[in-house]
Amino acid sequence: MRISVIGCGYLGAVHATCMAQLGHDVVGIDVDAAKVAALAAARPPFFEPGLGELLESTLATGRLRFSTDIADAADAEVHFIAVGTPQLAGSDAADLSYVRAAIYSLVPVLAPGALVVGKSTVPVGTAAMLSHVIQPTGARLAWNPEFLREGFAISDTVSPDRIVYGVAPGDALAEAQLDEVYAGALAVGTPKVVTDYATAELVKVSANAFLATKISFINAMAEIAEATGADVTQLADAIGHDARIGRRFLNAGLGFGGGCLPKDIRAFMARAEELEVDQALTFLRSVDAINLRRRDRMVDLAREAVGGSLAGKRAAVLGLAFKPNSDDVRDSPALDVAARLVAAGASVRATDPKAIETARLRHPELHYVEDWTDAVRGADVVLVLTEWDDYRRLDPDAVGSVVTRRAIVDGRNCLDPVQWREAGWHYRALGRPPAVGAEHPGAVQPEAERGAEREADHVRGDVVRQQ
Repeated sequence: MRISVIGCGYLGAVHATCMAQLGHDVVGIDVDAAKVAALAAARPPFFEPGLGELLESTLATGRLRFSTDIADAADAEVHFIAVGTPQLAGSDAADLSYVRAAIYSLVPVLAPGALVVGKSTVPVGTAAMLSHVIQPTGARLAWNPEFLREGFAISDTVSPDRIVYGVAPGDALAEAQLDEVYAGALAVGTPKVVTDYATAELVKVSANAFLATKISFINAMAEIAEATGADVTQLADAIGHDARIGRRFLNAGLGFGGGCLPKDIRAFMARAEELEVDQALTFLRSVDAINLRRRDRMVDLAREAVGGSLAGKRAAVLGLAFKPNSDDVRDSPALDVAARLVAAGASVRATDPKAIETARLRHPELHYVEDWTDAVRGADVVLVLTEWDDYRRLDPDAVGSVVTRRAIVDGRNCLDPVQWREAGWHYRALGRPPAVGAEHPGAVQPEAERGAEREADHVRGDVVRQQ
């Protein structure tokens, strides 16, 4: 099919490239000339594993091109809207200005019978509103939410775990056109859900809200585990064996970030408030609060590891991206913790395999180094904040040979505490006891011991009263 993709950021660039790989004739449209030039030269302006190679191979077929001119999309049968919907400045609501701009720029070149397909994550009700803008052209609208995971975006596009079509009542032609777009995935049995606009919009935000809730649930359990001396990783393993729960997204640690979950759950709450049903989503405020609280706790653990104060101490930060296999630092817990350490008086050296330049744009005040060895040299405390494989495989003795103090805080529970402690490290992690067998203030004492303590308290009280 002849396809246009309006917006060539993360979502649009991946979608356009994958559609061309599947055999469609694709043009990607974006107003950013520098971005268009980079993509046309097979240089993605962001890091996504395998995208550079796939760009190069699909560009060579002639089925993929990029342009700044919306007129180049005029002969497309299907137009995908893949622009961003960031959080609105000064509000939790989604900024729809890019979506509206894309639609209004597309209207003059739409042909009767063409299909406009929204992929952007939008508040419920957006598609119905946009359908009235498109209707006079004789084109039609569908909503086809994306479910990409950064680091796995290509496979998630080519081999999705489900495909959702939101179409107008009785629009069988829209369904047929989308079936042709996704023929390859449907041929191998990928589940397809055909629904209305509102449900399709809600599928995306409710999926993100559920995942965010699951992450914050296990991090709430991590807080309880720390207070009682329990191990949250073993807890997650145990409850994860329950098929109704599952183990995925139960990795306690620094919490979620990036350009989707945080803004999407806040926009979801904002839209619910507009619809006067915000009480249904009050739990999401707790989800957000738990997530942000993990960052405070990470700084607390670093402070404890160096003796009570970070002032004048050197901290090594390993990881800046919100997740491995990405250079995305939008709402990154790792980058936020690095900035908080500086605010607490620490001298921070930060590194990441891919995200240094994107981090520098947001926090130029941090000191960045290219390699973890430079980051940890002379450090009083090492913090692992993004679970890159490079950091998972660190040798405790090799790291220990260059630090000032063997203190490490594992923000992602991705290291082996036994291995690090046996190498002489003070190891701490979110939701795990300070050491195996360590006495913990949250432990419940045997009744005999509690009775003895109560008797001692009475004696001490009598002495105080007599004095």
